[in-house]
Amino acid sequence: MSRRRQSDENDGGQPHKRRRTSEPIEIEDRLESLICRVGEKSTSSLESNLEGLAGVLEADLPNYKNKILRILCAVARLLPEKLTVYTTLVGLLNARNYNFGGEFVEAMIRQLKETLKNNLYNEAVYLVRFLSDLVNCHVIAAPSMVAMFENFVSVTQEEDVPQVRSDWFVYVVLSCLPWVGKELYEKKDVEMDRLLSQVEGYLKRRVKTHVPMLQVWTAETPHPQEEYLDCLWAQIQKLKKDRWQERHILRPYIAFDSVLCEALQHNLPPFTPPGHMPDAQYPMPRVVFRMFDYTDAPEGPVMPGSHSVERFVIEENLHCIIKTHWKERKTCAAQLLSYPGKNKIPLNYHIVEVIFGELFQLPAPPHIDVMYTTLLIELCKLQPGSLPQVLAQATEMLYMRLDTMNTICIDRLINWFSHHLSNFQFRWSWDDWADCLTLDLEKPKPKFVKEVLEKSMRLSYHQRIVDIVPPTFAALIPAEPIFIFKYADESAASLPGYPASITVGNAIKNRASNEEILTILKEVPNPNQEDDDDEGESFNPLKIDVFLQTLLHLAAKSFSHSFSALAKFHEILKTLTESDEGKLHILKVVYEVWRNHPQIIAVLVDKLIRTQIVDCAAVANWLFSQDMAHEFTRLFIWEILHSTIRKMNKHVQKIQKELEEAKDKLEKQQHKRRDSGDDEDMDKNSEDEEGQLEEQIERLQEKVESAQSEQKNLFLVIFQRFIMLLTEHLVRCETGSVDISTPWYKNCIERLQQIFLMHHVTIQQYMGTLENLLFTAELDHHILAVYQQFCALQL
Repeated sequence: MSRRRQSDENDGGQPHKRRRTSEPIEIEDRLESLICRVGEKSTSSLESNLEGLAGVLEADLPNYKNKILRILCAVARLLPEKLTVYTTLVGLLNARNYNFGGEFVEAMIRQLKETLKNNLYNEAVYLVRFLSDLVNCHVIAAPSMVAMFENFVSVTQEEDVPQVRSDWFVYVVLSCLPWVGKELYEKKDVEMDRLLSQVEGYLKRRVKTHVPMLQVWTAETPHPQEEYLDCLWAQIQKLKKDRWQERHILRPYIAFDSVLCEALQHNLPPFTPPGHMPDAQYPMPRVVFRMFDYTDAPEGPVMPGSHSVERFVIEENLHCIIKTHWKERKTCAAQLLSYPGKNKIPLNYHIVEVIFGELFQLPAPPHIDVMYTTLLIELCKLQPGSLPQVLAQATEMLYMRLDTMNTICIDRLINWFSHHLSNFQFRWSWDDWADCLTLDLEKPKPKFVKEVLEKSMRLSYHQRIVDIVPPTFAALIPAEPIFIFKYADESAASLPGYPASITVGNAIKNRASNEEILTILKEVPNPNQEDDDDEGESFNPLKIDVFLQTLLHLAAKSFSHSFSALAKFHEILKTLTESDEGKLHILKVVYEVWRNHPQIIAVLVDKLIRTQIVDCAAVANWLFSQDMAHEFTRLFIWEILHSTIRKMNKHVQKIQKELEEAKDKLEKQQHKRRDSGDDEDMDKNSEDEEGQLEEQIERLQEKVESAQSEQKNLFLVIFQRFIMLLTEHLVRCETGSVDISTPWYKNCIERLQQIFLMHHVTIQQYMGTLENLLFTAELDHHILAVYQQFCALQL
């Protein structure tokens, strides 16, 4: 009998047991899939799918209510482009099960509080918009939604809070009105008028010093570059004038009006916006990107005007689709092209404008730059008959407007365009851009073409670029990227370092030791020292010149050869660069030998910093030095500088993280000791460990302070050099009565803005020092304006 029971358990018991645990998981996965995919391609209508899904969920509520609540709250936050589909689903569920509707509203409010607490402001916008659309589905009573909006707008009356905080709460209210404005005005027109007049009062008194720093173009023609709240306010004003009639939002709940209007509604619990916290990170203000209007899309449907609310809704939904699917370029492209209502609008123009709007967004695009390139390539593949033409038209427009385009955005355009061309055999109608050949090479158009060709060469090879570009463009084609070795042949025999270079070259080839090579270098005459000067070792530039030129010449075959050479002779290089002049000179030599190959310069400088042969401040000083003045406006210079700053910032963050971890460990250790009671051995071990940890924390604290001091010094060096260069230019122009706005000046002032924008989080820590030492009231107002714009971004 016992044997039979055992075999029963083995044969029949186990599978039953497994089925019991796996079945709910399967059902939960099925529910998630059904909810997430509703509204996607289907043979039946969206309405019948929603009704069917509401039936399925209602039947599963007794067993899976919490799971269904969790999924619906998640899609409200994470799939904003399908907002009205899900509000309709919740409306249908509320009509069938009033208690579930109430629990869902409570769960959403809890989630909203959580997202605000965690600084997830973009997701919070979607949650409030979802709640507002539930008014249309008769889930939430209109008066309680108006009360919530009133509480949001009351934030504008708070004192001593950053403007970006008030901006965000106003934006949330305004951005919900395309969905719910009509319903709220029908029920609560007096309150809504009062609310909008409060918003108008706030918008009139807002400070907008920051706007010039965030504009893609300095010119207001052909399209004004409006601040995002001003633009949205104009769109809402027009919507109100049109009696809240908009024609673009998909509203599935209208089909269910007879069912939904019978449902009981819930009142939102009173919602007080959480108070301002010093560590709150509110979204930065934006400028709305515009490059097309109805005249640019002559065939097919008309493009909505820039102040029509349809333009806001379309752009908002396209941004949401990109935000949801940006990691999967194929899905993202397919979702963009299957946008609902695509036959009523010139969709390709909207998509291209939205993608470029994100790519050029300042201070930084929402996603990595390369994502936009791959997405546009994917879109071209899916719509080969129409999208490439729109993209070519957009590129042509961007080229025509280069003179007034922000330098940071030109950089991104160069990187995008060269990468895009490399995927289409570098085919382009270059002759159409022949106008740039008659201009000064420092002007934006020839500069742009030159930089695009230089970047394209990195993605192919020199001869290929020579072959694809018309011969007339010869002046803009990059030089052949060859190594320039000044001790190359007999003609250099008269140079003072020539004999030593031959000896060093042979020593390296014969695998001489570091000591032997240093002995050879000792014999190199010092051009800085008089013959009768027997003082100690002063800085000898010729030593570095001879050694590094020879070493890099022998290792010029590839990146790997160069890296190995630097690693192998690290000790010699460290010895040669003990002084600040030595560090500057080593960078000067790297530039001299590789001046026709900017990519390898950038890579080698990066390697020299990583191996601590040079420091970050030396790189900054070198880039701003007189020797590099002729290259100052080249893109590779700024790539090196930003890479250097990022390296410094990462170094500081790494040590700070180590310090935090050590402190946590010590805290845990102390807790453990307190909890362990009277165990003497344990106490002794713990005390030893704590002692070691305290020493480690002390060491790390010193390291953090030293790294932060180095970081602050780096920014001081950079800003000081900018101020010196710009002041010299302004004085020169004033003395000669010349206009200050030269291409060089525009480039330089926008590069200064770029430093502030790209590294704003770090720079904010040192605002006091910068204000006291550099950006003082006596500074020329042209330079000080940049600092004031930066400060206004967070006010």
